[in-house]
Amino acid sequence: MPRQIIATELLTRINNGEHLNVLDVREIMEYHTYNIGGNNIPLRKLEQSINELGYNKTDEIIVICKVGLRSETAQTILLQNGYQNVKNLTGGLLALRKLK
Repeated sequence: MPRQIIATELLTRINNGEHLNVLDVREIMEYHTYNIGGNNIPLRKLEQSINELGYNKTDEIIVICKVGLRSETAQTILLQNGYQNVKNLTGGLLALRKLK
């Protein structure tokens, strides 16, 4: 079963200053409206950009979107391409924003 990360855990790790590999798969306009940093590669471009990600296959990668559906698809794509430690933000950025 694919791994998840919940908003409270992610927020704690951000607040602790931990360096995280965050991959935001929302569209560019959404990213510029609100983001928590990380790389922005829209889901529709992910498969053709997979070799340009710059992550090691064993790095922890936290995939995020608005509600967690596109990031779940992105997680599947990454796992199918050999990435081993991919976590999806449950509830997406909406869940994270509710905590702030």
